[in-house]
Amino acid sequence: MTIAADATSPTANRPGSVVCEGNEAAAIGVGLARPDVVAVYPITPQSSLVEHLSQMIADGRLKASLMNVEGEHAVLCGLQGVALAGGRTFTATCGPGIAFMFEPYVRTPGLRLPMVAALVTRDLLSPQCVWGGQQDAMVVREAGWIQMYCETVQEILDTTVMAYKIAEHRDVMLPVNVCHDGNYLSFGVTRVEVPDQQTVDEFLGPPAINWHIALDPERPMGVDPLTGGAGGVGPRTFVRYRKSQCRGMQNALKVIREVHAAWGEQFGRYHAPLIEEYRLDDADYALVTIGSMTGAAKDAIDLERDNGEAVGLIKIKTFRPFPLEAMTAALAKVKRVGIVDRAVSFGWNSGPVYQETLAALYRTGKSIPTISFIGGLAGADITVEHFSRAIALTREAQCGRVANEPVWLNEND
Repeated sequence: MTIAADATSPTANRPGSVVCEGNEAAAIGVGLARPDVVAVYPITPQSSLVEHLSQMIADGRLKASLMNVEGEHAVLCGLQGVALAGGRTFTATCGPGIAFMFEPYVRTPGLRLPMVAALVTRDLLSPQCVWGGQQDAMVVREAGWIQMYCETVQEILDTTVMAYKIAEHRDVMLPVNVCHDGNYLSFGVTRVEVPDQQTVDEFLGPPAINWHIALDPERPMGVDPLTGGAGGVGPRTFVRYRKSQCRGMQNALKVIREVHAAWGEQFGRYHAPLIEEYRLDDADYALVTIGSMTGAAKDAIDLERDNGEAVGLIKIKTFRPFPLEAMTAALAKVKRVGIVDRAVSFGWNSGPVYQETLAALYRTGKSIPTISFIGGLAGADITVEHFSRAIALTREAQCGRVANEPVWLNEND
């Protein structure tokens, strides 16, 4: 069965092939997870996601309450109350929206609320920009949310469903951002497979959100009490909470692998849970990518392989928690590496993924040439030609050197 999708056609209860954009695929995944309450404030390039969800709720195809609020701050504050009362929730945001949401955003993981939010990534201001990039997601990477980045529209749908099982796992109990690139994936239209609702219900199981903390009139309790300082119960309580959060993040690495494996067995589609190694086993050097750019990078790798070049690729799927063991194992296979970012680290004059890769390399005990490539800002294309240039520069990198300056791939476009 093939369904031509439009603004009135998203469906979560008709399995089969659907032609849709990435934002609609996210909405379908949300519908399959059966949230109790949805609250999303529209912002480019996320707006069509909430439009699809609103239509699904209005048509009765998603049995959820739609919470209308005045902005992103209220969105997450309202959903925190729902989650504290035991409800499964969903929201989405990006760019200035996540900046407005920031106060409750950083509070959510501390409350150990297993919420799911799509982060339709875009560049931040200023200069004025409403186009794709990953600066917003990279800015909040230390806020305590799990971050998983999608390469394809199908991966958006599948990862959105899996995110609930990961977040609600008793060893994790943390919120999850499903990140997909604005413009390229949010509006990119392709064919996806929609799983059967009953099978998804069996895969997810009943929501397990309020077992650790719940608002219950029969059992009154205080939530988020003041800790630390002379008037509090002492810093040891705060430290205990922080240590527990860190333990939950590290537990997530195992849970993410298990959930992805279970998804593959149940639905026949396998996605790399932490990182993907592409043509890496016999590679002398490699590129590191994240998000939708990976498709063009793989095409460039294939072309170079046809020309006899021993080059491979490492794609990061899970960025928080950082998949240290998987990355060190992959990096140990190569002698040079070029890291392609769609965001910048202002403190290091490089890309943020580049800095994370350097940290992983330190754990390997190896000193190899590394180059930071920055491209795709403000919605710019990172083409096969750009990746071919990155491959050539990585191949020619001098042994043992760390580049002092990043290579700006779109500087002359």
